[in-house]
Amino acid sequence: MTADELEVVNTQCLAIWRGAAEALQDNARLRADVIRIYNKAQPSARPGAAGGGCGALDRIEAAGSVYYVTPSQRVRGDAAVYQAAADTITFTGDVVATQGRNVLRGERLVIQVSTGAATMETSVKGRNKPGRVRGVFYPNEERQAQPAAPR
Repeated sequence: MTADELEVVNTQCLAIWRGAAEALQDNARLRADVIRIYNKAQPSARPGAAGGGCGALDRIEAAGSVYYVTPSQRVRGDAAVYQAAADTITFTGDVVATQGRNVLRGERLVIQVSTGAATMETSVKGRNKPGRVRGVFYPNEERQAQPAAPR
């Protein structure tokens, strides 16, 4: 993690990274104006004692100029939430996802991180209405360049 400023609120198991915040994990990068990391509160080991501290990751919330980049995909949105238990990232706002030259636009994108399955949604319904989910896709040019298999 890196940012211009870090605020930690131990009583809420919360770390707030502000100002060009960036998180790296393996080959994925998350950038945003603000990234909030919430950990699960741990119960106290002794009955009646104060809280037991903070444990495993619960969720990450990113807000303002959100970018999520992997070696094969790029996603931009106004906000994003990663839910650790569900292993999903939900992007909201003006969402634009690219993979190679392919581009997909909508209001809400949910990605299942472990499988790569994704769903793009919008609140606009009905043919020929602006704001619907839309995409531009290019065929796999490598496959087209290969000669046909012998019969």
